[in-house]
Amino acid sequence: QVQLVESGGGSVQAGGSLRLSCAASGRISSISVMYWYRQAPGKVRELVAFITTSGTTNYAESVKGRFTISRDDAKNTVFLQMNSLRPEDTAVYYCKMIMIGWTGWGQGTQVTISS
Repeated sequence: QVQLVESGGGSVQAGGSLRLSCAASGRISSISVMYWYRQAPGKVRELVAFITTSGTTNYAESVKGRFTISRDDAKNTVFLQMNSLRPEDTAVYYCKMIMIGWTGWGQGTQVTISS
């Protein structure tokens, strides 16, 4: 069984920064793509960014230039560095990872940005 545990959420003022982490533990083989999603109150869950095994990254337009996704395969961990945060970035942030035959989600971490 594999578990994903997120950390790093919190409350900051607009313009501030936060760094989210998501670590996988358990019976882990090769993790392919790692993702970050977010869900704001009353809205559908949306893709924020993903990173492949080769390091290719992709970002939602709303976070380009402000957020950076990275991964540490030795620690089975994905990070999301969030800078220049805005009130509209307020949401629960979820990580997702994919291995052969398995897809898992983290429990979510709250990010709240005040104006």
